Amino acid sequence: MLEDRTTAASSPTAWPTAYPQGYAVVDVETTGLARDDRIISAAVYRLDARGEVEDHWYTMVNPERDPGPVWIHGLTSEMLEGAPLFTDIAEEFATRLEGRVLVAHNAVFDWQMIAREYARAEREAPVRQRLCTIALSKELGLPLPNHKLESLAAHFGVVQQRAHHALDDARVLAEAFRPSLMAAAAGDVRLPLLECRPLTEWTDRPVPRQSGGYGSYRPTSWRPARKRPACPYPNPGRYEDGRPLKQGMRIAFSGDTSVERDLLEDRAVEAGLHVATSISRLTSLLVTNDPDSGTSKVVKARQFGTPVVDEAAFGQLLRDVEPADG
Repeated sequence: MLEDRTTAASSPTAWPTAYPQGYAVVDVETTGLARDDRIISAAVYRLDARGEVEDHWYTMVNPERDPGPVWIHGLTSEMLEGAPLFTDIAEEFATRLEGRVLVAHNAVFDWQMIAREYARAEREAPVRQRLCTIALSKELGLPLPNHKLESLAAHFGVVQQRAHHALDDARVLAEAFRPSLMAAAAGDVRLPLLECRPLTEWTDRPVPRQSGGYGSYRPTSWRPARKRPACPYPNPGRYEDGRPLKQGMRIAFSGDTSVERDLLEDRAVEAGLHVATSISRLTSLLVTNDPDSGTSKVVKARQFGTPVVDEAAFGQLLRDVEPADG
């Protein structure tokens, strides 16, 4: 279940002294995207300052609940039954992260899931900074068709073997991160590092284990009804740059996202936001990773002056949604 391999790093070369001295490229697979969802597998590739692989590690994690979208991550209740709990692997996971910058694709999501698991274990993850490879690809101006991991991998000629398997996703990201890091160093590009603040409080709602598991459902039916109830909060208006989202805001999505769209929309609904299927003058915010595309939603957003943010920024905004008035 656990793996650990070490490889020799290449000889040192000139490198910006302002850059971090080590990275932990991370991928976690989860039961979903909500605040009470759990990690079911985790992988870490430790890299040195130049992006060379030092070692890697992988484990499954028993979430003590239904594993969620099995058709995405492939991990069934039966496979996870004998896996360690997060508290069992927390110390080993911490040694892989300590003193390094956490690197992930849509890093705010991975960090939030990790931080919540450590909070449940009454510990703190030893991470102080994170780097999102979506943000780095934008800083580098990479000509990607979208911000999916598979597109970043294809750009650098990295072959993806098992999409949504934590170990392979972490390997792919590590292999794509090294040339990205080299390009940033060569161009004197500032790395888009963000602070990681550990959680001090958390809440969960009880989630029953399902006897049949979600694996018994078709991919489109693991949540019985995709039609969501009406948002109970009034629309407070448009999102303003630099301010938090507020419950009741109408959020629309356009184009590809790095995580499953349904799960991302569910997370927005859970935060008290209204997920809109179209753009109107009442739309508070459009989330898209390709604001220059010619999709109908992007065109209408431009016409109406609707604010636009990318998926990574939206994930950050979801961390602190203001309650509705009254």
